[in-house]
Amino acid sequence: MQKAALTRQPQVADVVSERIERLIVDGVLKTGQLLPSERRLTEKLGVSRTALREGLMLLRARGIIHTEQGRGSFVADLSGHAGVSPLMHLFSSQPRTLYDLFEVRSVLEGESARLAALRGTDADFVLITRSYQALLDAHSRSLEACEHARLDHAFHLAICEASHNPVLVQTLRSLTDLLLNTVFASVNNLYHREPQKRQIDRQHARLYNAVTGRLPEQARKAAIAHIQSISENLKEIENEEQRLVRATLRLEGWT
Repeated sequence: MQKAALTRQPQVADVVSERIERLIVDGVLKTGQLLPSERRLTEKLGVSRTALREGLMLLRARGIIHTEQGRGSFVADLSGHAGVSPLMHLFSSQPRTLYDLFEVRSVLEGESARLAALRGTDADFVLITRSYQALLDAHSRSLEACEHARLDHAFHLAICEASHNPVLVQTLRSLTDLLLNTVFASVNNLYHREPQKRQIDRQHARLYNAVTGRLPEQARKAAIAHIQSISENLKEIENEEQRLVRATLRLEGWT
């Protein structure tokens, strides 16, 4: 005789925790963000304060949120600490991985741009426009290269979030530190070269127009072409520097 499978009926607390988890997965609630007040959450979720507190307790036990006395509950850092990962350290310390990372960016951002053009909502396009405008505004200000890199990265991330693929978004977020290295490399080495700077600006404009114009294939091609172009330009700069070093050594009689 078969035993009947025993399944626990979901409680209201389970429903509460699942709905908050969905908000986190969908990017509505972001890492480090303070959760709304209990009163607002009970109104939004349509549950009692007791059920809400039990749901939050479940989330704390799973490490999804953490609570600070007197401040409230925050979304935890779910991606781990890339800085202490030996693998991430190796990736960031080896120059050749810069180009491996450009290949990864080409794959991920090409698809995210295509999906953003297909799935993006008007609200998504407002957010993309804000990040694009912030990037344009940065050209007229004297910003540190690292800050300019962050604005550049924020523009690409806004497009990724419009893909409405939470796995894709979280994958890019988990690579944030490494991705910022590639963006910083392009900003630091290319933006002070006027022809390359104009090229990057044109590529960003094509990407922005294709995504917000709902042209998926053009958006995919624009994203891939942009990243491949940066990779090729940086390689050429490296080759140029190596040629200069070799010529200088010959001039000084080292060969």
